[in-house]
Amino acid sequence: MTKAAELAKMGEVLTNSQIGGRRNIVYNGKMQVAQRSASAVTGIGATAGYFTCDRWVYSVAGSHAGRFTMSQSTDTPNGFSNSLKLDCTTADTSIAAGELAIIRQHYEGQDLQQIKKGTSDAEQLTVSFYVKASSALTFGLELFDSDNDRQITKLFTTTTSWVRHEITFPADTTGAFNNDNARSLDLSFWIHAGSTYAGGTLNSTAFASTTTANRAAGIDSFFSSTDNEFFLTGVQMELGSVATPFEHRSFGEELALCQRYFQKYADDGNGNGYFTNGMITGTRLYGVIRWTTTMRANPTVAGTSGDFNIQSSAHTGGGFSIDETHNPSVDAVRLRTGSNSNLTNGQGAILRFDAAGSLTADSEL
Repeated sequence: MTKAAELAKMGEVLTNSQIGGRRNIVYNGKMQVAQRSASAVTGIGATAGYFTCDRWVYSVAGSHAGRFTMSQSTDTPNGFSNSLKLDCTTADTSIAAGELAIIRQHYEGQDLQQIKKGTSDAEQLTVSFYVKASSALTFGLELFDSDNDRQITKLFTTTTSWVRHEITFPADTTGAFNNDNARSLDLSFWIHAGSTYAGGTLNSTAFASTTTANRAAGIDSFFSSTDNEFFLTGVQMELGSVATPFEHRSFGEELALCQRYFQKYADDGNGNGYFTNGMITGTRLYGVIRWTTTMRANPTVAGTSGDFNIQSSAHTGGGFSIDETHNPSVDAVRLRTGSNSNLTNGQGAILRFDAAGSLTADSEL
């Protein structure tokens, strides 16, 4: 980009008041946070879920045969360290009507009020992102308003080189986002769809009440060949009609934003797995863990059975499980371990992870 072009773009940013506050609505847009797994996860396809990079969920419908490996990759455009990589490992060339596969991110309504959706002052939204693939493939980028069942999709085509796409979506004066912590908007990359979702005419001009067959019309299938790869990073969604340079946030800030939705506690690989202390009552340890940051909603808490170690003045040993999590809140949870006759009532103790142990708190949308 020339200096003149940069100045012109900055001028429009100032005019639209985009320079004030945070511009990028997307979380973890440069794929640097991967609490669940920084390693490749294989065999994905049949079941939806969060597998690697935080806040990026795989959604699926229908019983398609396609499978892929997802990983946090170091193949990136200049200025980025990580991307989200999909590698097709099992093709699906016989697409049933009800199939879909989407990589998406969900947003709380209370974080979207600046869009002024549903009012006469509603704002345009511009989404920019870097993408490349193993060949020229056409996919769909959709904004879906789940509060009002309205959507719009625009197509983009990949190349074998990193390309930054800049896509502007029109303002929608119909249907405001709810001002709460529930799911209001999805930013969705459609990579596979059957005729139920792709058999109509693409709705790409304006937000409209959802016609399911119009959501992904015209896209190719990522599962068309085991040669297919798909890389994504630098995702930004902002107010206005101009894609500004990507807003880089520090790793610490991005991690904290992601931890509102998911937190993982585990041994660091060096035996430093201490994470709470507590009191032995009877033959069990009771303790409280306070979350790193306030979570979006009361989370679902899960621990690995038999992979915790208790250290007290009378006993040190492993093989404990967490058999109860009591009333997890947005701030903390009380834990109870399994019973062991070697524990002494009334003593204080420390709970730590064995090498394979972990505890997670999930309040994703």
